[in-house]
Amino acid sequence: MAASVFSIGHGQQPNGQVKGSAWQHTSESMGAALANAWVAVPARATGGSSFVGKLSEAPKTVVAKVPVVVFAHGSSGINDAIKSWQKWLADEVGIASITLDSMQLTDRLTYTSPVAKDVYEKVHALRAQEIRAAVAAVPTLAWADPARIIIAGTSEGAVSVARYQGADGAPREIARIIYSWSCEPNYHVEAPRTAIPDTMPVLNVMSSTDPYFSQSNAFLGNPTAKGHCGDALKENKMAEIVLLPQAPHTLFNLPAARGVTKVFLLQILG
Repeated sequence: MAASVFSIGHGQQPNGQVKGSAWQHTSESMGAALANAWVAVPARATGGSSFVGKLSEAPKTVVAKVPVVVFAHGSSGINDAIKSWQKWLADEVGIASITLDSMQLTDRLTYTSPVAKDVYEKVHALRAQEIRAAVAAVPTLAWADPARIIIAGTSEGAVSVARYQGADGAPREIARIIYSWSCEPNYHVEAPRTAIPDTMPVLNVMSSTDPYFSQSNAFLGNPTAKGHCGDALKENKMAEIVLLPQAPHTLFNLPAARGVTKVFLLQILG
């Protein structure tokens, strides 16, 4: 059985810009990325109210360990949308989350699309470093259950989620969530290099008119692109693909996106 695809409801090419030159973390910048990571810890872990804030200020003493989502933010960094999603996840689903702050790297390479593919690939390499570091850090977090890790991301961050292959000695994730990345050849990658095992539960939520990764984009660079991860996940019986017509690129806080996310996570966690 192939991956399921669900549908809910129904110019001029710009010149890109590149700023910054750093695309590899130092030990100092990675330490800052972790210390300044945004976390949300549910009440069932703290024993009181949910904690939402920087990892450096998170509780060190808890009453229970809970599942944790390692989240990779998009190209704009940790913003209010991500903070809202993490708070929702803690308050409404009872799951913790951690989002490393990629922007702690001084002179970090950033871009306004479209730019050369090698620029994107340098950023993807940087984001891969962060996911590995975040997963490796989970066992050190008092509130996180390392046996119940889900890795997730949006847009730029979701590329590294799709490509993630783990690391020696690091705990293994039990599922993945890919928001607003299509796992297809296009302007954003030299090649998709999706590395999701066919037995891995995965949720892919896309706008059917995504401004970057659907045919709505004049500089997509792939006239046969479908705008979702269906082809990459066609052998995965544990995959779900949800299309939200007319949704914006940042869609994870939409009621429909939150709804399918909650159902997916609760099914995975039993």
